[in-house]
This record gives sequence, structure tokens and C-alpha cells, in this order.
Amino acid sequence: MQYFPEVGKIPYEGPSSKNPLAYRYYNENEMIEGKSMKDHLRLSVVYWHTFRGTGSDPFGASTMIRPWDDGTNSVDNAIRMVDVAFEFFSKLGVPYYAFHDRDIAPEGNSLKESHAILDKIAAALLAKQQQTGIKLLWGTANLFSNPRFVHGAATSCNADVFAFAGAQVKKCLEVTKMLGGENYVFWGGREGYQNLYNTDMKRELDHLARFFHMAVDYAKKIGFKGQFLIEPKPKEPTKHQYDSDAAACLNFLRSYDLLPYFKLNIETNHATLAGHTMMHELDYAGFQGALGSIDANTGDLLLGWDTDQFPTDLYLTTQTMLMILKHGGLGTGGVNFDAKVRRESFEPIDLFHAHVGGIDAFARGLKIAAAIRADGRLSDFVKQRYSSWDSGIGAEIESGKADFARLEAYMLEKGEANANTSGRQEMLENLINQFL
Repeated sequence: MQYFPEVGKIPYEGPSSKNPLAYRYYNENEMIEGKSMKDHLRLSVVYWHTFRGTGSDPFGASTMIRPWDDGTNSVDNAIRMVDVAFEFFSKLGVPYYAFHDRDIAPEGNSLKESHAILDKIAAALLAKQQQTGIKLLWGTANLFSNPRFVHGAATSCNADVFAFAGAQVKKCLEVTKMLGGENYVFWGGREGYQNLYNTDMKRELDHLARFFHMAVDYAKKIGFKGQFLIEPKPKEPTKHQYDSDAAACLNFLRSYDLLPYFKLNIETNHATLAGHTMMHELDYAGFQGALGSIDANTGDLLLGWDTDQFPTDLYLTTQTMLMILKHGGLGTGGVNFDAKVRRESFEPIDLFHAHVGGIDAFARGLKIAAAIRADGRLSDFVKQRYSSWDSGIGAEIESGKADFARLEAYMLEKGEANANTSGRQEMLENLINQFL
């Protein structure tokens, strides 16, 4: 049975195409900087927003028309969703997908029953992967939706909740390994606090680190070779989440001797909620060797929450790809469309329009970023701007040869610092506009 009979496999038709269900820029075999576009982007579709999203919001009920979904939390419905998902992945032509355990499999009446249901759905997923060649980018456990996680999971004040979360992650790691998942993600949905009056922050952070070390130990035990990722987010649903941005995550990982085992999954909407740009977060993670993957979406800057919209802004995708290329690519990560159609875009066909547009935006961003790098004027300007550090006193400082006494002697002899030169921000913005 086909669930999207009106849609064939999305073709590449080139920039002149007016077909809304064709790629104009995503040509998976096109070579850019010595690598195919497919290998640069490693595109992935998420299970949760795409197949489980209902369109409900705090002010209204579900709007999505999803003929394949009978509205139950049954195993049969979950099995049918597997068929729907892989038809969608195949027609879109993406190589990867991603899930939370509770996206693919409903929770049972006990942990034992939940495990059994997850095993059954995982078997169906594996069969589809083998049939289509589509792979799992990453798995993760939903440790935030069930009321048991009201105070968090690994940071809960209730030790039993910590234990339940550990059992759930153990099972999800096993399933991710069985499905050949290339990464495993932790998103601390409720790992934070609402009020410090009732919070022992140090104890909670110690527990979170202990939880991550347990995950690392268990991955080694079962032979899971995938990359562990942490996804920074500053707030929502908690007032303060411990994984608030890239800097906070890396500081935490260093403090608890976890840095060798983790990289970051950076999301645009989370970056802006943290008061940063996506470019900032990618560069910060990248120069510390911790850029692992990205969630490709955007927020509405007029709204103060995580809207998870599909990315269509070419400035955003160009800046993102500039940073990804600068830092050597995403490794085992990918461009994962953690994005949802708007509540008003409720027909199944809208899922295709959204993903085609997002994929083309990233493909075009990749091409533009590569062109900027090949042109060289931007990188040459930055190199020249910092040229005083390449020799003389600058080189002495960077190499560790200079101390304060040497700096004083240098400036007493010189008398005054060399005059500063302009940062030329407007000129560089104009330069980028030449490529867009």
C-alpha cells in the first residue's frame, strides 16, 4: 500500500525547474570540495515532528490530516507508521532518519512491556532499512514526556526516576546499536531547574555526569561504536537547562572527564534561544573539536519559543555550511531536519513541500559557502586582520615565550601600539551578498 500515492521519487531538475516537488539545487552526486553533496549533507528526517506531530498547540487541538494514523497508541499503528516513514524517506531520497524511542514505539503498562514493544518495532525498522538501504543517523530516549520526569530524569530529586531513566537509555542504546545507528543523542529536555530555592544544583550536575559515564561504560560493554552527542538548549521547558549552550556543555564535559566521549548536536532554534547565532555555536563547537551534527531548523525571531520551522533563509544555510566546511564536516553526524510544518499546513503533501524546500536551502547554502571559500577574499581579510600575531611580539605571545615583563619592555621601547585598522564589517557583508 502507498500512503503518498500522488508523489513519486523527488527528482533533481535544476535551478530552472518550476516543479514544487523537484530539487532545484540538491544534486546528490554533484562534487563540491572533493566530496559529493550527499556526503557533505548526510540528510536525515526525524520521526517525531514528521510522523507523530499533530499540530496541536497551547491554544488549539490537533489539525494535521494523517490518514495512516488511527489516533491510537497501539502497536499496529506503530507498525503502520514504519511503512509510512520509509515510503516518505525513500521518495524524498534521504539517506538517514532519527527517532526517540517513544516516537517509534508506544509505552507499555510496565518497563518490561515497553521493552517488548520497542523490540517489535525495531525489528520492523531493521527490515525496512535492509530493504531500502536507509540508515539510522541517531537514536535517543524520550526522558521528558512522561509525568515521571516532572523533576527531570538524570537530574531528578527522585533516585527511582534516575534508575528508570537509566533502564530506558540502556534499552535504547541496545536498539540503536542493533539498527546500526551512527550516533546516540542526549537532549536534556527537563534536565534543569525552575527554582533554585528547591534545587541542589551541584548534586544534580554530579548525577547527570554519573548518568553519562554509565552510558559510556555500557556502550563499551555492548560494543556500540557510535558517537555520543549532547544537544544544547537554554530553556523551555525548564527555566534553566544545564545544557544551555555549546560553551556550557563543553565546560560540563571537561569538568567531569567526559569530553573524550561526546560531541555536540547544534540546533539553530536552540542557538537563538541562547542569545547566539547558529554560526557562533558551530564555530565554538568546531574549534574545540566537538562539532558532531546539526538539527536543521529555524525559529521566528518575533516569537520567544522553540518554533522548529523549516529553514529557507539562504543567509542561515550559507553561514551554517561555511562553519561546517571550515571545521572539516560533520563526521558521523548529519543535517537532521528537526523541523515541523506549521499548524496551518495540515495536508500530507505539505510534508514534502517543507522537506524539499529545506533540503534545497541547505544544498544552495553548501554551494554558496564553497564558492565563498574558493574566492578567498573573506579568508584573506581575516588572515590579514590578525597578521600582527604571525611574527614579532604577537608570535612570541602565542608561542608562550613572552611574559608581562617582556610585554612591558617591548612597549617601553616602542612607545605606543600600532594604529588599529577598520574591521570593514559593511564591506564584508556586501561581499557575502555578491554570492547570494
